[in-house]
Amino acid sequence: MPLSDHLEENIGYLKSRLPIGASFDLMTRDLFLGKTKAYFLGVNGFCKTEILQQIFSDLQNPLYVKDGDVEDIVRYMNAKIGYAQTSLCDSWEIILRSVLSGPALLLIDGFAQGILIDVRTYPARGIAEPDVERVTRGARDGFVETMLFNANLIRRRVRAADLCFSIHNVGVESKTDVCLAFLGKIADQKLLRKLADRIKTLKVSSLTMGTKSLEELLVPKRWWNPLPSIQTTERPDVACSYLMEGHILVLVDNSPVVMIFPCTIFQFTQSPEDYYNSPSVGTYFRLVRFLCLPVSLLLMPVFLLLTGYFPEFTDRWELLAGSGSMSKERLFFYVLAVEFLLDLLKYSSALNSGRLSGSLSVIGGLLIGDIAVSLNWASVEVLFYAAVTLLASLSVSGTEFSDGIRLYRIFLIAATGFFGLTGFLTALGLILLSIATTPTFGGYSYFWPLFPFNKKALGRLLFRSPTPKAQPSKVWDRGTPRP
Repeated sequence: MPLSDHLEENIGYLKSRLPIGASFDLMTRDLFLGKTKAYFLGVNGFCKTEILQQIFSDLQNPLYVKDGDVEDIVRYMNAKIGYAQTSLCDSWEIILRSVLSGPALLLIDGFAQGILIDVRTYPARGIAEPDVERVTRGARDGFVETMLFNANLIRRRVRAADLCFSIHNVGVESKTDVCLAFLGKIADQKLLRKLADRIKTLKVSSLTMGTKSLEELLVPKRWWNPLPSIQTTERPDVACSYLMEGHILVLVDNSPVVMIFPCTIFQFTQSPEDYYNSPSVGTYFRLVRFLCLPVSLLLMPVFLLLTGYFPEFTDRWELLAGSGSMSKERLFFYVLAVEFLLDLLKYSSALNSGRLSGSLSVIGGLLIGDIAVSLNWASVEVLFYAAVTLLASLSVSGTEFSDGIRLYRIFLIAATGFFGLTGFLTALGLILLSIATTPTFGGYSYFWPLFPFNKKALGRLLFRSPTPKAQPSKVWDRGTPRP
C-alpha cells in the first residue's frame, strides 16, 4: 500500500498498524519544519538520541531553516539532513519493517514518501572469546548477537573488494535479518543462488531459536540423522578462513553463531588450535582427534561385547577387560547407568555458573564413582572405560557432532546388550547407513574429499600444512552436486 500525500492520513494508518500510545517504546513527535507539518516515529532504545536531537534542532533552527515551506523533499533531505544515512520510501511494508528494525521515520505533509533516518543502535554485549571454541593462543574476539558487529568483524579481517553481504528477511512476524556473506570471485554461484532462493521462499512466522531454526528449515532431517548437516562457528577467524576457501557464510541477527556452506563430515574434526601451533604439533593433535572418533563410538560397546559375551577373551586379557565373573545382564545395566550418569554430570556442570561447574563435575564424579564401586553398583573397569570415552568425546571440537556420536554409542550399547554380536554388527551397519544418508544443502557429498575422492584436499584435512602450502591456488573441486 503506498503512502498518501496528506500527513493526517499517514498518521492514521500508522496508528492503525502500530500500538502507538499503548506501547511505551514507540516514541512520536509532531513537528514543524518551518511552516510545514511533519511527524516523527522511532523505537526508543533503537535510536541514538543525541544524533536525533542534533538533527531536529538544526531542522527547526530559524537560522538554519530559511525556507518556510518544504517544496522538494529530495532536495530538502539531501540539503538539510546530511548527518546520517537517509533514504526515501513510499511503501508501508518497507517502512514498518524498517522502523521496527531501528531506523526512524520522518513524514512531511504534502509528500507521499517518508524519510528513513538510519541512526540505529542496538543493545549488545562485549565481543569476547566464545567458551566452546577457546584456543591457547590467537584472537580473543567472537561473534555477538548484533549482525552488524559480526559483519564488521569479518570485514576487518577480509578487506577484499568483492566481499559482499547480501541481506534478506525471514519470518512473517519476526522479519529477522539473514545475511549471506561471500566473495564474489570464488564463491559457488550455483550454491549461492540456490541458498538465496531457498531463504526467500521460507514460510515461517519467526526464527525463534535464530541460527538453529534456520538450519532446520534449510536442511530438513529425519530423526535417524543426529549428525549435524551444517557447520557453525562463533569465531571470526574460523569463519574468514572458510570464506577465503570459497564457502558461503550465513549470519542471522540476534544469534552469535555463523553457518558455513557447504558442509562435510571432515570439517567437524578440525580446530583453530591446530593453526595456532606449529605444523607438526597441529598435525599430531589432529590425528589424535581423528582417533578419538572411533574410540568415542566403539570403546564402551566393544568392552560390553567382549566382557559379556566372550568370557574367554576376558580370561586371556584380564588387565584390559577385567574380570568376567559379572553376568552380562548386570554388566549391561552398569554400562547404561554409567553412560547416563556421565551425561548428567556433563550437562549439570555446563548449565551451572563457571564458579560451580568445575568443582561440581570433579567432586561429583569422584564421590559418585567411589560410592558406586564401594556399594558394588559398578565396577572399576566400567568407570575407567566410560571416563576414557567421555574424554574422547570432549576432544571433538564440534559439540553437536559429539552429541550425535553419543546417541550412536547409546544405540550401539543397547543393541549389543540385548542381542550380543548380532546386535552389535546390525547396529553398526545401521549407524553407517545413517551417517551415509545425512543430508546436506546443495546436494554436495557429506564425505568429500573422500567421496568424490580428492587426494590433495584430503591431505590438507588429515595433515596440518604450513601456511604457504595451505593456501589453495583455486577453490577445491567438490564434484557435481546432486540435483
